[in-house]
Parts: sequence; C-alpha cells; structure tokens
Amino acid sequence: MPGRLIGIARKDRPHGRMELLDHAVIGLDIGVGGDYRGAMRPGRNQRQITIMAVEDWSAAIDALGTVVSWEERRANLLVEGLALPRERGARLRIGAALVEITGECDPCRRMDKVADGLQLALRPDGRGGRTTIVIEGGVIALGDEVRMGN
Repeated sequence: MPGRLIGIARKDRPHGRMELLDHAVIGLDIGVGGDYRGAMRPGRNQRQITIMAVEDWSAAIDALGTVVSWEERRANLLVEGLALPRERGARLRIGAALVEITGECDPCRRMDKVADGLQLALRPDGRGGRTTIVIEGGVIALGDEVRMGN
C-alpha cells in the first residue's frame, strides 16, 4: 500500500534554518533543489536526501513527552503511511522521482539542542529516518504518492 508525501524541507547552508516547501525539484546532482547537502560529490555523498516517516517521528515525540515540529529533525522529506525500508539498495518512488536507500539517518547530538533527550528518542527502530541518493529526478509536491520499487 502506498504512502503519501506530507512534508518537504531544505536548508541553504550548514546549520541553516529549514525552509518548508509545497513542491521541489529533485535532481541527480542537486538532491532537493536549493538544499546545500544535496550536491552529489562522486563517491562521497550517500545522503543527498533524508527521509523520515511521520509515524517514527510521532513515536519519538511521544517517548520524549514534548512537542517538536518535524522539520527540527532536519530531514528533507516526511512521509506517512509507509514503513521505510531499512535495507540499502531499496528504492522509493516519490511522485516523479526515484531514490535509493543508502543507510539510516542516525540522530546526532544536535537533536538534544532541539529538545533534551531527542537524540535518544530517535534511536530505536530506525526512527531517525533514511539517507538516500537520487536515481531519477523530477518534481515532487505535497500529497504525492510514495511507494516501494522502481
């Protein structure tokens, strides 16, 4: 059963403020257009786009016992209704774009600056999200279908 894209965000510099979008261009050499981390560096950038499931975010926030907006996680995409695969090489079709999972997005100590204990709350069961590279570019928008496969 497919999921749905419910959040898009980018930052234009390291530690920059997250900008929420209703649509974005996804590209092979840019990741999410305008996001500083998306630029592909051959052999180095295995996290062009980060994706998190709202169900995982909600579980972390429930465990934390406080309210924090999803973009504070600093992920690029938020999906609902789809359990994100944990295996490398799995592919997700997001609207017109296709991405490939390269790993888990391990929460860093910066999360505890957002809310004390958030880093630990994101650790169980891969709640921190997934890192991906772009296989096929395209325009994505809030409400787009997200599904497994090519």
